[in-house]
Amino acid sequence: MSRTPLWRIALVVPEAHAPAFAEAVGDHADAVSTFELEEDGGDWLVEATDQSPPDEARLTARVAVLAEAVGIEEPKLIVERLPPIDWVSHSYQGFPPIRAGRFFVHGSHHEGTVPAGSIPLLVDAATAFGTGEHGSTNGCLQALDRLSRHLKLPRGGRRGALDMGCGSGILALAVAKRWRIPVTAVDIDPEAVRVTRINTAINGMKGRIRAQGGDGYHTRLVGRHKPYTLITANILARPLARMAPQLRRHLKKGGYAVLAGLLNRQERHVIQAHRNQGLRLVARIPVGEWTTLVVKR
Repeated sequence: MSRTPLWRIALVVPEAHAPAFAEAVGDHADAVSTFELEEDGGDWLVEATDQSPPDEARLTARVAVLAEAVGIEEPKLIVERLPPIDWVSHSYQGFPPIRAGRFFVHGSHHEGTVPAGSIPLLVDAATAFGTGEHGSTNGCLQALDRLSRHLKLPRGGRRGALDMGCGSGILALAVAKRWRIPVTAVDIDPEAVRVTRINTAINGMKGRIRAQGGDGYHTRLVGRHKPYTLITANILARPLARMAPQLRRHLKKGGYAVLAGLLNRQERHVIQAHRNQGLRLVARIPVGEWTTLVVKR
């Protein structure tokens, strides 16, 4: 096995300045995200990861200059090496294992060990969308991981979560395994429903995930189990914006929704559509040209 080192860069700043610091830190990393730590306009965590040791002196200087420019106290900068992740060194048939936060997505061909402390998701490349490789799916998994780390999410109960446009069922699996709550998974494509049911079975989640075909929020099963504590919707920007009123009606007060399938340039439109429904943006996670949003009712 080979060991892939990973470096973490983190700092905490006021909400208004999070985008500027994310851009500054992002120039020194492979991936960067911002996440709310406190409600009502409080502090946000800016966190980035890189496979190479960052130039800490240069990064510190850039953060200091930016802090002075925006008129805030220089934030404490954390630069640390994370524990290495074990990866099987030989080539795999199909897609390689993918790490997104604490989620470890792998196919049935994976012969290596699952990294300690991770949540395994067994998903083979199939006819339905969603193996964790795409930027939007990866962003959703990161968002779910961060929700479990930084934000309180009620656990248990029969209401549970909704995976709208479930594809392969990967997000339904992630939620069911992480929070141990029931998940309703819906897709308009019968093949996606079939694949989700297969993945549900092989991951031992048949008792927690209900997969059904239907027309979005109009699906009878969806209405039967509302309101939901958590909704994931990895679709496309226009449908997300159009369905914002329905999402609000199906989301429990205080609940969260993870929205994806939108390009970076489309995020303002999607954010505004949900703000118009009284939903508040609490996180944005860009992965390449794709952005994942987390909103709260």
